[in-house]
Amino acid sequence: MNAVSFSHTSTTKVFSGILTTMRMRNLVIGLLFLTVLSPILLYTDKLSSSFTPSSSKQEDVNAFTLPTDTRHLNVLPQEESSTVIKEPIGIVYTDHINSSSNTILTEKDLQLPDAREHIYARVLSATDEEGHSQTDNIIKQIIQTTNQEEEESQSDNRSDQESQQKTQVQLEQQSAVNLGDDDDKDALLTETNKQTDQKAMPDARVRQLRDQLIKARVYLSLPATKNNPHFTRELRMRVKEVQRVLVDATKDSDLPKNAYAKLNAMDQLLEKGKQMQDDCAVMVKKLRAMLHSTEEQLRVHKKQTMFLTQLTAKTLPKGLHCLPLRLTTEYYNLNSTEQQFPNQEKLDDPSLHHIALFSDNVLAAAVVVNSTITNSKHPSKLVFHIVSDRLNYAAMRMWFLVNPPGVATIQVQNIEEFTWLNSSYSPVLKQLGSRSMIDYYFRAARASSDSNLKYRNPKYLSILNHLRFYLPEIFPKLNKVLFLDDDIVVQKDLTGLWSLDLKGNVNGAVETCGENFHRFDRYLNFSNPLISKNFDPRACGWAYGMNIFDLKEWKRQNITDVYHTWQKLNHDRQLWKLGTLPPGLITFWKRTHPLDRRWHVLGLGYNPNVSLREIERAAVIHYNGNMKPWLEIGIPKYRSNWAKYVDYDHAYLRECNINP
Repeated sequence: MNAVSFSHTSTTKVFSGILTTMRMRNLVIGLLFLTVLSPILLYTDKLSSSFTPSSSKQEDVNAFTLPTDTRHLNVLPQEESSTVIKEPIGIVYTDHINSSSNTILTEKDLQLPDAREHIYARVLSATDEEGHSQTDNIIKQIIQTTNQEEEESQSDNRSDQESQQKTQVQLEQQSAVNLGDDDDKDALLTETNKQTDQKAMPDARVRQLRDQLIKARVYLSLPATKNNPHFTRELRMRVKEVQRVLVDATKDSDLPKNAYAKLNAMDQLLEKGKQMQDDCAVMVKKLRAMLHSTEEQLRVHKKQTMFLTQLTAKTLPKGLHCLPLRLTTEYYNLNSTEQQFPNQEKLDDPSLHHIALFSDNVLAAAVVVNSTITNSKHPSKLVFHIVSDRLNYAAMRMWFLVNPPGVATIQVQNIEEFTWLNSSYSPVLKQLGSRSMIDYYFRAARASSDSNLKYRNPKYLSILNHLRFYLPEIFPKLNKVLFLDDDIVVQKDLTGLWSLDLKGNVNGAVETCGENFHRFDRYLNFSNPLISKNFDPRACGWAYGMNIFDLKEWKRQNITDVYHTWQKLNHDRQLWKLGTLPPGLITFWKRTHPLDRRWHVLGLGYNPNVSLREIERAAVIHYNGNMKPWLEIGIPKYRSNWAKYVDYDHAYLRECNINP
């Protein structure tokens, strides 16, 4: 009995253990089944909604987009922004031939019977690490495939545009290569971009505002605008606003912060005004009338400006008028011995460096002498020969007696002492003293008839201006003379000019036919047969102001007689206008040796765009033109190069109130 009972109990325990084991096995099998199937179901579910907005950040395919690519995917139908976007059906299938090739099916593809056989087929790894790796690869493949399909579908529409862009880029690159400089390449590419161009223009917005004002004035004068008082009132208000914004603005940085808002408001109003105009012929007629009126006003203003500039250039400032009067008074208070300069024995020594300066401006002559001595390596070899007129002779001598040129030698002469220079010897002196010449300069009726006022400057009546053609007569014992104008500043040592080989020529000068394009046809009347038969209209001109003259060759080639011959032929001013450069071009025709341009830089008296680098490198800078540095109309940025050789603390300058 006990044995049976024990056997039954043992059997019961065995069966109980078997059941427990089977349950655990079923549980384990169920968990394994769930572990395998759940990733498949989850991935398939996520993939089916891969193109719908989702809060998930790990599985969202739409999050893997390029930051600068805003193009639509091809699988999405192109709809208006106001239309609700339909959810696309995107299915990943495995190709029988190549399991790594994944493709997106559209709704059209799903209608095919064979398409659905490949749905949801995907083999995943058993481990989470491999699953994540495959998921990343699939996402990348989806993106690449999508981009390829998108490019293929849009290639036909973009073919023309891409062709034009490629052609333009090739041209730009070719031009940039030809330039050979990275900065030039960037500048060329910038010119092809409109927005970059506008940013590169510092006054683009200022110009746009000014154009708006012109357009607004045109609209205000048209009948259609006048018949609309409300629009007229509003447009006038906008015009005042824009005018207040502009004020004295010359570049965009000068504009206030609300300038852009004013510009947009005016733009909208002008567009409204444009729609109101129904008669284009009236607008065209009005614009033509405005154009003609503006051109006439411009012509009148130019003539007035030229007249006032010439008047200012002829007028002597009060301080420069006071200075010679003060010096003359002091000079005649000296005794005869105190009026003499030292070292007069050097005046005829041909081995020294002789400089000729003909001037009636004491302060200008002082700057020429001071700057030459300051920058000379051998100032003791310099000999200055200054010739002045009767009115300024005593003042010129007194200045250099009070301010001696150091170790250099100086001579001041009166042109009245040249008794050989008279009207019987010099044709130009005879012409300058004639009644017709005086009437030409001073009679108003004649002045108004001549279109070019610069030829009417009375300085041409001064024989000092023509004294440069008589150097051998003034300096009979010298071989070489450096001629300097009184509106120049010497910045470098000039010693090399006296040893320069002129190769048989008489005149050494810097040519001016480069950037300034100064050629013979600009100065001479080639409609006259005397000029056209003897000279080349395209021949290169040169400049007075700093010239080295070989007086031996001058005498040998009898240059003074050549000058006299042409002056007699021009008695009626039909060959050239008055002045010294035209007869100089004729007299020294084929007798001029071109110098390096660094010896003599011109234009500081009229051209505000002379390169600062050229000025720094120049041996001599020339303030030729009306804007002399001692006048108020002088160009400010060039004045310091001249003013640094003036001692404004000098007693005479302070007494005459001459300030920098």
